[in-house]
Amino acid sequence: MGSKLSKKEKTMKCVICREGDLAPGFATVKAQREECLVIIKGVPADICQNCGEYYLDETVTKKVSEQFEDAVKRHAEVEILRYAA
Repeated sequence: MGSKLSKKEKTMKCVICREGDLAPGFATVKAQREECLVIIKGVPADICQNCGEYYLDETVTKKVSEQFEDAVKRHAEVEILRYAA
């Protein structure tokens, strides 16, 4: 029983390329709705070391979505933001 708790978690593999290991880093997320393009820099993510695909956790995804929706409400055409935790 105790040995299960002491084992290290396996490194996650990328679901896109299936080869790269994921490592913590920062991504640039782009989202577009009709004429509104939003680019958010410095988003914390797990990034594939092989192909560069990034994965956001639930909390980060929610915050990115909020920032995007705020830009849409402001009728922004192009907006470049820094991630705000």
